Amino acid sequence: MQANDIKELIIGGEGSQVEFKRKISSAEKIARALIAFANTKGGTILFGVDDDGSIVGVESEKTELDLIELAGNHFCDPPIEPAIAIVPFNSKDVIAASVEESDDKPHYFLSSEDGEENKVFIRVNDKTVLASREVIKVLRNERQDRPPLTISIGENERRLFAYFETKERISVKEYAHLINVSDRRASRILTTLVRTGVIRIHTLEKTDYFTLA
Repeated sequence: MQANDIKELIIGGEGSQVEFKRKISSAEKIARALIAFANTKGGTILFGVDDDGSIVGVESEKTELDLIELAGNHFCDPPIEPAIAIVPFNSKDVIAASVEESDDKPHYFLSSEDGEENKVFIRVNDKTVLASREVIKVLRNERQDRPPLTISIGENERRLFAYFETKERISVKEYAHLINVSDRRASRILTTLVRTGVIRIHTLEKTDYFTLA
């Protein structure tokens, strides 16, 4: 990655595949961002760039690189090894850590803190957010080693398709109410249909919804 590449990323601003970090405050925070990019469409973290896009540079390359390595190897499962580039800007250095979309989804966040272990993060617009149970199922189903899936269309599926004739979207709770089943069973049906490509899942910061593909 060259200086012009960094400039283009900065001009484009933070988004689903770009995040700015003035400095590394902790390996755990970096791990969450690495996991979110790997679980979604990949992306690049620019260290030494402020939220407004101004280049402030990193204080210590070795310290930053050590923390990035710690984040990827110690707090990510499976481990994540980003591609690293150190790019100079007028005596200031920017570190770019790029992560490709993973073939080993989902990646989990591991932490010694209570309540933080085995969480899954994804990227939604310019934010790293906690993945829902449904999204985690979809991520598992995206693995290349998953066996082919065949389904039969029953009454529950037909009622969903009839619902979509008049409505554009549905949530797990709405679908559970529609077919009078538990949220868990509704979730299972919806994520199976996502895997077959019949419907799509859309993630917001606090909820998910499903639409026809």
